[in-house]
Amino acid sequence: MGGLIAAGPGWQWVFFVNIPVGLVILVALVLLLPAMPRATQERARLDVLGAVLVTAATASLIYGLVRAGEPGGAGAAGGFVAGSVVLYLAFAVWQRTTSSPLMDLALIGRRSVAAGVFVILIGTALMVAVFFLGTFYFQGREGHGPLITGLLFLPIALTTMLGANLAGRLIATVGARRLGVAGLGVAAAGLLVPAVWSTTLATVLGVSVGALGIGAIFVVAAATALSQVDPSEAGVASGLLSTFHEFGASIGVATVSSVAAASLAGTDASGFQTAFLVAAVAALVGAVVAGVVIPRARQ
Repeated sequence: MGGLIAAGPGWQWVFFVNIPVGLVILVALVLLLPAMPRATQERARLDVLGAVLVTAATASLIYGLVRAGEPGGAGAAGGFVAGSVVLYLAFAVWQRTTSSPLMDLALIGRRSVAAGVFVILIGTALMVAVFFLGTFYFQGREGHGPLITGLLFLPIALTTMLGANLAGRLIATVGARRLGVAGLGVAAAGLLVPAVWSTTLATVLGVSVGALGIGAIFVVAAATALSQVDPSEAGVASGLLSTFHEFGASIGVATVSSVAAASLAGTDASGFQTAFLVAAVAALVGAVVAGVVIPRARQ
């Protein structure tokens, strides 16, 4: 759809098409969601300061990662990253002192939730990074138009769904830890292909294999984070997963855009391969970490 729109009326219509889709979903929500009684307890106030601190910290970190890929930007990048650390620490202190915290740090400190958050972060970072890289690679390096580029992503999307479906069927018998390690291992192997062979076919095949593993670890992340929380805490745990899903997407794009900066600008072709190699190494490191942090399944 993105390729059709970009090749036809123009990329701006990618935003316009969200309006009718959103209206359809709005009507569906009204018709399909069951009526729920209102909560009787006092509603918590919005943690404005917490939201400002965590947003500023994340923006500083992402901007620092992007500046790292610019000529002479290492010093500024280090300053922004250091500033993000200070802001995150301030956010953590505030969350422990305010009466209505934005994020339940005690919940994210639980091993199962922390493991699920890590897996969703690394999985989303890998997925968004390879879509970002692939878009520029197929069009800027290989010369394909937006429609062909969109079609080239179809097998990647299909293998992502296949990986998620298989993981949903296997996780009860194989266990989240083994499945998480295997999924990230498959992702690393697949992403290594375009890092070594820089062709359209090799990139599509390699990323499709990698997407098979990435689709699996999305299931692992959700199952791990929600497996050992009370039903009353499931909403907060799901919110944490969604938050770090977006955070991982930002980190993935910022990192690979810095690594492949010269290639994105069209001055050097090797940056794409280096960026895919970085993604493969990140997946491999993630597999090792997942094997340690994901708890064993309870009997």
